[in-house]
Amino acid sequence: MSSLIELTLAQALDGLKTKKFTATELTQAYITATEKCRSLNAYIVETPELALKQAKESDARYVKGTALPLDGLPLGIKDLFCTDDVQTTAGSNILRGFKPQYESTVTSQLFRDGAVMLGKLNLDEFAMGSANITSAYGNVINPWSGADPANAARKLVPGGSSGGSAAAVAARCAIAATGTDTGGSIRQPAAFTGITGIKPTYGRCSRWGIVAYASSLDQAGPMTRDVRDAAIMLRSMAGYDPKDSTSVNRPVPNYLEAIEGGIAGLRIGIPKEYRVDGMPAEIETLWLQGIKMLQDAGAEIVDISLPHTKYALATYYIVATAECSSNLARYDGVRYGQREAGKNLIEMYENTRAKGFGAEVRRRIMLGTYVLSAGYYDAYYLKGQKVRNAIARDFGQAFKQCDAILTPTAPSDAFAIGEKQDDPIKMWLNDVFTVPVNLAGLPAMSLPVGLSANNLPLGLQIIGRPFDESTVLGIGAALEAAANFKALPPFHA
Repeated sequence: MSSLIELTLAQALDGLKTKKFTATELTQAYITATEKCRSLNAYIVETPELALKQAKESDARYVKGTALPLDGLPLGIKDLFCTDDVQTTAGSNILRGFKPQYESTVTSQLFRDGAVMLGKLNLDEFAMGSANITSAYGNVINPWSGADPANAARKLVPGGSSGGSAAAVAARCAIAATGTDTGGSIRQPAAFTGITGIKPTYGRCSRWGIVAYASSLDQAGPMTRDVRDAAIMLRSMAGYDPKDSTSVNRPVPNYLEAIEGGIAGLRIGIPKEYRVDGMPAEIETLWLQGIKMLQDAGAEIVDISLPHTKYALATYYIVATAECSSNLARYDGVRYGQREAGKNLIEMYENTRAKGFGAEVRRRIMLGTYVLSAGYYDAYYLKGQKVRNAIARDFGQAFKQCDAILTPTAPSDAFAIGEKQDDPIKMWLNDVFTVPVNLAGLPAMSLPVGLSANNLPLGLQIIGRPFDESTVLGIGAALEAAANFKALPPFHA
């Protein structure tokens, strides 16, 4: 039997059902792995006592023959999901010490199905970032370290904002993890760390109990070792929630069936606008390899156009910052977390928000306040919403010609911590291939397909029609089989 921490979700479930090991043994293996990987700074809070308690409950259910769909699987939870009586910070000082007295819908569904929580995973502050370098709890370090691990000393970014989730799954200190994706925050870190991440359709997974960044863009999703695990975990995370007014009441398919069907006859669109200026040749080569793999698996390749793609990044930073300036207005030192003293109420607000928020969060609040201000609302926010509609219409037209779309996930492999830190525009360009999907509310998945010249993972992105995660997963399974990506990071438990 392989080491317990090498097993996928599907393999671990099989081992638990056939009693090759217990949930307590599996959980203890991950608790030990988590301790070994602390140098990655992937976890903000570890919850070993809670994990072992949940594992013992799972073992009891296996003995009784009443095991649940995810029984005994040790997950990491992104610290953006509120968890009952466990600190939830969103990576920010302003929520330091905040312990919700309720459970987010997504985590409650995972625990309903028997999952075990190892702890809360680090992230960019309020999910604002593409490198996991804006957290108040320190940078997360990518377990991959390039062609020369000794000299690199593991100082590459894991992507963001779900960098803690990605690093934990890649380094084998969580069997899988939750992520959230506002502009690519599941897919880009998945690509940087060589794992699989799927952002479902907006409305597929409840946002209730997830700390909001940009409410019309945020969506929860699984981050896993392979496509099958993504299908297993998404089935538990998805579903209608009356507590979330944007949750959509549609049946949740059996995603496992989707990955067994093959892709013969499916039409895969290749958008010409994704060949952006300055894209590295190895990204283009990887994309061509992916196209060939899908052709060989029986798919038909068609050229498509998404003409408003070039406006997506600018539109995203208008819409997202406008919504964040509104959502983060609630953090004033009165109801949550940190409070700084002042001579009067206004000064207390000012001091609390100035010290509680980091530089990137303050930058986005200021930008969002500006685009919503009187005199600029029509020029920026209203125009941004019109362009967003045009981007969504582009995808609607494209899906008349094809069943799914294949693109690169990110314009580069993982970069060094500090490399782009002084230039926010360069940092924001990391999301150039992922943000159009959030603006249109579509499902999309990144999975590893190859290694760069620097021996770092590179991912490709599959975009699907609304609520057609099944087709995305099916194409992902075909691409995964053809790519046969087995590389592991040099640093792992």
